[in-house]
Amino acid sequence: MSLITAAPPSRPRTDRRATARTPAPVAPRTPAPRVAPRTPAPRVAPRTPATGVASRARSRWPVRLGLGLIGAGLALLPWLFVLATSLPATATAAHWQVAWVGFDTLEALAFVTTGVLVIRRDARACLTAMVTATLLVADAWFDVSTAAPGADQVTAVMMAALLEIPLAVFSVVLAFRTLSRQR
Repeated sequence: MSLITAAPPSRPRTDRRATARTPAPVAPRTPAPRVAPRTPAPRVAPRTPATGVASRARSRWPVRLGLGLIGAGLALLPWLFVLATSLPATATAAHWQVAWVGFDTLEALAFVTTGVLVIRRDARACLTAMVTATLLVADAWFDVSTAAPGADQVTAVMMAALLEIPLAVFSVVLAFRTLSRQR
């Protein structure tokens, strides 16, 4: 057996000074795409293509709507005085059962709708939770204020304090948590 070894291939000799002066060709580098930082949208109305100016009517509608709502609330203040001074101390309602059964039906529908939307993780659950809270507070208010003195009044206060108001607070918390989860 013979072992034959081959010599390593010879390299061409280059002048090191020549390579130092002329750099080797480099492939052109493409710059990495820049991603613009995320900035919040401007608070001005977008420009319309026809005129190139921001639409004044579009930018003013929240202010006008807000002023209208404030005006409606302030307009109710004199009406509250009229009601407080002119309503009789007692009144007889012809459809008392229909009113309360209908109101409690709305509460039940609000609870069921909120539950279904929460299970489905639907963003609208925050709206139905606020509706539920509003109905519960109104129910507590009218239960307590229309209850006859004595056992009925005690029952109404206990139901409001132990059931309706805590459920209303729970519904408001649920509404805010569902709203913040969607952001």
